[in-house]
Amino acid sequence: MRVLVITAAQRLPDLSTLYAKLAEQLDLDIRLLDKAEQRNLKRSLAGVDLGQYARILVDVPFRRITRQRAFLSSLQGLVFYEEDACQNYISSSSRFGAFSRFYAGLAAPRVIVTGARLAWRLRQEGVDAHFLGKGYDSACLYAENRTRDIELGFIGRVASVEYAERYRLLSQLAACEPLQLLRTSPGEAYRQMLNRIQVFVSADVGLGEYMAKNFEAMACGCLLLAWRQPDEERALGLRDGEHLLLFSSLSELRGHIQQLRADPLRRARIASAGQQWVMTQRSYPVMAEQLGVHLSAAWPAGVENPQSNCWRKLWPF
Repeated sequence: MRVLVITAAQRLPDLSTLYAKLAEQLDLDIRLLDKAEQRNLKRSLAGVDLGQYARILVDVPFRRITRQRAFLSSLQGLVFYEEDACQNYISSSSRFGAFSRFYAGLAAPRVIVTGARLAWRLRQEGVDAHFLGKGYDSACLYAENRTRDIELGFIGRVASVEYAERYRLLSQLAACEPLQLLRTSPGEAYRQMLNRIQVFVSADVGLGEYMAKNFEAMACGCLLLAWRQPDEERALGLRDGEHLLLFSSLSELRGHIQQLRADPLRRARIASAGQQWVMTQRSYPVMAEQLGVHLSAAWPAGVENPQSNCWRKLWPF
């Protein structure tokens, strides 16, 4: 199967390893576009025989394609890979409902999203939505033989409105436990910092999916404490008490921390099992195999989004 991949130059996170592995399964033509080129795909792809591709995979920031509905609607075998569609159901987000409106205004695209419940909700709206959990780059992120001198840590953003609940929970924990809220540059500095952390406190509260940092922390040997999301754990195959520890409240989170302090061997055992799980389930080579399956799946014959006509009346572009 020949697939055109349209993605961002200098993409973060960098998916070059994933696409290199995907190219071992499928005949890929990868186009790396700068920001200006992403904003005008029709011009950027002028002269390209788009009919030669069975699938056209669009992996660029949502904000740069929302005004390109007319061109995108003309493409056959259109597939979106979207890592931020969880914002569609976050009422405080500026993109609340925007993904639903956008997809409904197109001629039945396939959408690959990174939350299991998110995919289900989009399917209820008539979108051909597929679930592919986020992952990590095993070429860059791995455990090192370092002293783990940070008992409790979190690395990442907390400032945006989408992360308000994350920030609230982490702030509450930091007020009563020695949690360090950290930021680093991508790459080596990030890997080294993860390798200093014993317990990574994830707080994907209200996001409806597992962020990549969960898997990155596990790959670097941290024990993961994660906000409980039953649909996601079930879809991913994560087992509480074996691969990670789950919590649904600050008190439950603090209870886990106290138990881990009293039983460092249990902490090491769960961290090791989590690392083995993530290496076999969420590395980019594994993700590439799963992405290949989603791309190769038969296209529903004669299917059109049942809400498309309704939304086209409301969509201004």
